[in-house]
Amino acid sequence: MLNGKTILITGGTGSFGKCFTKYVLENYNPKKIIIYSRDEFKQFNMANQLKEYKDRLRFFIGDVRDKDRLYRAFEGVDYVVHAAAMKQVPACEYNPIEAVKTNINGAMNIIDAALDKNVKRVVALSTDKAVNPINLYGGTKLVSDKLFISANAYAGAKDVCFSIVRYGNVAGSRGSVIPFFRDIVESGGTKLPITDYRMTRFWISLEEGVELVIKALSEAKGGETFISKIPSFKITDLAQAILPGCEMPEVGIREGEKLHEIMVTKEDSMNTYEYDKHFIVYPNMEWWNNSKIQAGGKKVEQGFAYSSDNNTEWLSVEELKEKLNNIY
Repeated sequence: MLNGKTILITGGTGSFGKCFTKYVLENYNPKKIIIYSRDEFKQFNMANQLKEYKDRLRFFIGDVRDKDRLYRAFEGVDYVVHAAAMKQVPACEYNPIEAVKTNINGAMNIIDAALDKNVKRVVALSTDKAVNPINLYGGTKLVSDKLFISANAYAGAKDVCFSIVRYGNVAGSRGSVIPFFRDIVESGGTKLPITDYRMTRFWISLEEGVELVIKALSEAKGGETFISKIPSFKITDLAQAILPGCEMPEVGIREGEKLHEIMVTKEDSMNTYEYDKHFIVYPNMEWWNNSKIQAGGKKVEQGFAYSSDNNTEWLSVEELKEKLNNIY
């Protein structure tokens, strides 16, 4: 499906972008992958890391806020994966206008450029924080999600569709607690602070996130939100997996932080179907046709919710240790 295609990744030098690029180059034969991002040093490093693929890699310096630059970069592009965003909750709270410019205005620019430059598929990365948001980051991503879903109404006769993939913090990424705990242990610390003993999270690896995006690129008809079925874990168990027998002082939940990651709300249950390894929340819009619903799924019961605390699959301390060994 990706063979012979030109793919552009916004925020392509981030953890996801690097993993996605390497995965696609190793498993498919794309015509070209364009890395679109703001940091020339990260682009330089990424180009060196993937120099064996230099004939199929292009690096564009650009910002999603800059519509003119996006229009230039989108020339001849088949698929777009939109991963660029301001993601740090405190940074968004302190710089709200900047977060709006990147996460909301940037989404609008991506949509306009994709429509006008005849891009075939756009997949935008969402987050659990966009579900019942309690911080500005989550609020801007909720708006972004709504924009990408509604963009399908403007496609007209164009062969283009917009869809979303949603997951929480990726294991081992800068946004997860794992590097924080690791730094404490490596510096000789014996206490791993826990914000709340009740806290749970989903476990998803970068590779699993990439595979979900590829599924969306392959299967989306326009307007769907794809959500992986993945295991949950307790933060206290994660701490014990990283440093067995450690002290775990409870320090209190941070502003804008949730006890659990929520992927599907009760309100979404009316339009959610369960498949073997994922859920899809279908749009409830006038332009949507239920004939586009993928076969093989089962509509969830009304009132169903999918969150890290009500999951049916949980990782033990030993299983967490094994997964941590695959990250580091």
